[in-house]
Amino acid sequence: MPERILGLAGEISKLVSARVDDIQRITTMSKILALNASIEAARAGQAGAGFSVVAEQVKTVSDRITTIVDELQDKLEPRIKELNTLGSALIARLRGARLADLALNMIEIIDRNLYERSCDVRWWATDSAVVSCTGGETEAAAYCSKRLGVILDAYTVYLDLWVVDTEGRVLANGRPVQYPGVVGQSVASASWFREAMASRDGTEFSVADIAVNAPLGGRSVATYAAAIREGGETHGRVVGVLGIFFDWQAQSQTVVKGVRMSDEERPHTRCMILDRSHRVIASSDGRGVLEERYQLQAGGKEVGCYAPDNRTVVGFALTPGYETYRGLGWYGVVEQRLVAAGTAPTPTASSGPAARSDRPPVPAAHAPSVAPAAPAAREPKVDTAAELVSF
Repeated sequence: MPERILGLAGEISKLVSARVDDIQRITTMSKILALNASIEAARAGQAGAGFSVVAEQVKTVSDRITTIVDELQDKLEPRIKELNTLGSALIARLRGARLADLALNMIEIIDRNLYERSCDVRWWATDSAVVSCTGGETEAAAYCSKRLGVILDAYTVYLDLWVVDTEGRVLANGRPVQYPGVVGQSVASASWFREAMASRDGTEFSVADIAVNAPLGGRSVATYAAAIREGGETHGRVVGVLGIFFDWQAQSQTVVKGVRMSDEERPHTRCMILDRSHRVIASSDGRGVLEERYQLQAGGKEVGCYAPDNRTVVGFALTPGYETYRGLGWYGVVEQRLVAAGTAPTPTASSGPAARSDRPPVPAAHAPSVAPAAPAAREPKVDTAAELVSF
């Protein structure tokens, strides 16, 4: 609707300009006719005296019309320009707020999804088959592998599940046929293993940055891990680690490509998930995944929008977390290139609210060594106050 209003304003501007040009041409013709009439009246002498008076009046009227038209142009031009500027600013605000809302919805879906992963790993680490597998017996490992396979058949979002002993050696996995080289490998140096081993009790879990997992066919995975404790007890002695590998590559693409927008918008819009260092970990166009560092201009805000140049609007949202999952400092970002003609919005300082101060700090280098339960995150407020002056 706002774009239509701005379009109508442009059409009116063109129509008025065209009609003013027509009037100016007619006025010019009238002046020429008046001049010719004056010349002919002069040639006719006394007989043309009356006609000369009429010609002079025609010239006077033409001059007056020219003055009115000039005044009309002088008054209309700045007003039409201001109308276009204000209309463009309104469109920029509405579009930016909408993109920020889409970004928030996108990261909330990710948060809820990963919250479930954190629940899964802590639950499955207490399974009797998983606990028994850490004893090192071949039969227990075979049974555990079958048990993990049953879980994977039901939870298709995972690539594989691994049971690891306290030395970091993989004892069993849920898909030995698909990934035959996993058992026997050492993951002792993996951050998710070391952090899970250091957890204080069964309520804690570890999570690693999104990365390519070579043994799992080079797929990008989100890895969650929890300590396996003696007897499956919350405070039992650590006897191993359960690592679960969420199929990030497939599942994240479903989210970023599923953002709701029109067919006209989609070719000019890029939906992304960024990690805490602003590395692109999912992108609707498939570009830069795990390689690109996006130049996000959040300005300390949790949710907002801005225009990095005269043809682009960006909406963003910091992970709000979900239930006991506080998030990993990730952002949802929707970048949209403008295709309509016009002047683009100029980004300036925002007068929106400052970032929340009660959010726990996120480590800069790696995922938290242990992710304990946390209070439910508050709903963030969308900052739509960024000054986007004109399109």
